[in-house]
Amino acid sequence: MSLPRSPRLVLSLALVAVPFAGSVQAQGFPPPPVPPENQITAAKTNLGKTLFWDEQLSASGTVACATCHAMEFGGGDPRTAGSVHPGPDASFGTPDDIRGSRGIIGTATDLSYVTTALFDLREQVTSRKALPVINAAYNGLQMWDGRATGRFVDPVTNTVAIQNGGSLESQASGPPLNTIEMAHAGTTWSELAAKVRDARPLALATNLPATLDAWIAGRSYPQLFQEAFGDNNVTARRILFAIATYERTLVSNQAPIDAFRQGNPAALTPNQQRGLQVFNGLGPRCNTCHNEPLFAGPGFFHLGVRPINEDLGRGAITGQPQDNGRFKVPSLRNVGLRAPYFHNGGKATLEEVVDFYARGGDFRTQQSNIQPFPLNPQDRNALVDFLRNGLTDPRVAQGQAPFDHPTLFTRSNRAPRLYGTGTAGSGGRVPRLVAVEPPVLGNPNFSVAMEQGLGGAPAFFLFDMASDPLGLQTLLGARIWLGFTVALTAVEIGGLQGSGNRSGWQSMAFAIPNDALLDGAAFFAQGFAIDPGAPQGLSATGGLEVRFFAGR
Repeated sequence: MSLPRSPRLVLSLALVAVPFAGSVQAQGFPPPPVPPENQITAAKTNLGKTLFWDEQLSASGTVACATCHAMEFGGGDPRTAGSVHPGPDASFGTPDDIRGSRGIIGTATDLSYVTTALFDLREQVTSRKALPVINAAYNGLQMWDGRATGRFVDPVTNTVAIQNGGSLESQASGPPLNTIEMAHAGTTWSELAAKVRDARPLALATNLPATLDAWIAGRSYPQLFQEAFGDNNVTARRILFAIATYERTLVSNQAPIDAFRQGNPAALTPNQQRGLQVFNGLGPRCNTCHNEPLFAGPGFFHLGVRPINEDLGRGAITGQPQDNGRFKVPSLRNVGLRAPYFHNGGKATLEEVVDFYARGGDFRTQQSNIQPFPLNPQDRNALVDFLRNGLTDPRVAQGQAPFDHPTLFTRSNRAPRLYGTGTAGSGGRVPRLVAVEPPVLGNPNFSVAMEQGLGGAPAFFLFDMASDPLGLQTLLGARIWLGFTVALTAVEIGGLQGSGNRSGWQSMAFAIPNDALLDGAAFFAQGFAIDPGAPQGLSATGGLEVRFFAGR
């Protein structure tokens, strides 16, 4: 039985559900397939939206589903261009580097930080670029290699929950337990469901859409699950059912190409109409793989983006040699918002993508699915114009319903801030502070870490309630970025972990009191290591500003 709601809330739910169905019908766009085991309802959609945008699902409180699937960026990850994985050779700055998605710092079961082989004490990066979530409901298989299938198995009971059509549920089950993307070592779905049960919905977010805020109405997650599923049990299956339901409402079908196909010849500019002609056969025949209306394809193809042995793609799933190097054909809708491109993020612009196809790829083999073709500058410009502008849904670009959303903690001004410069020690390394978690009141485990110091060196933190933004004072040659008030506190953190020829690191965690008087208050920190390689024997980090805030 659902909890009682006011007429105002009932109306808000109706406003959420009706425009979705109406927009699909109005545009002549096929509705997304829905598995009978997980029908779309307004309550389940709102619950899924809440969970999709809640960073509390991650161990660090810094990664939500939406972190890697931002609406105004076409449902992709806006951070990809600056998020580098070193690729198969494990060396940064080489041609096989990959632009992926940033996840979390390596985290142990007790939520303490641990270094990882590739990223030390920094946020890890995935080895493929995130695919767009918008219009993903039409995909029979999810992920670049298609490993998320329509047969969805409950990750706790190991029973089949959806026989066919559950690829969104299957895909959603992966990242929350992935130790690169969202989870600490050893996370289980039962543990994560308990965490959701005890969390305040979207406690870290701000600027909630009015309809979503009205639906949540200060209720707890068990109360939201009560409305969506009929009782208040919070389970892995229900979390995934809700997230997938929300994703099935993310249908982009109001780009200029849609109005053009509905009979408005002015919806596309003359240049974009020329680009559409090029797309459909005057040059590359892009529509061979990217079919209307989704501008996507069901298959997997080898394009020669990188050598096959670097990433087997579909072949690693099927075990069939002919599938090696083949990857999913993504939808081109909103592609102008999703730079960089391809599974490795290897092309920065659409112009680079078109040039790549025109030359027949970069690493062509007998399995390659594209051939070189001539393309004059005018047609190249027209094709790029069509891709960038003719396929962009203005609701997506502007974050309008159903693509409206809260502001994530990590995209707000409440995240910890580094300032000032450090003082180098041995090997010319400059130590740095690491603090990424939300300083929300009541956080039982706020971590501050120091890295890039001399392994084994004795180290300490200084904490203060004021800063010196100019760094005018020094201590044994190290610039001080703290105000040196009566509140100044020193905390020894022991020897930095790691040997002398490797970056030394150490972290500490403390609980933030759930005291309303601290809301808006700040503290400042700096790390130091006794290092004979520093000018006067003391290396130091720059400063760190942390400002407490109350959750929603």
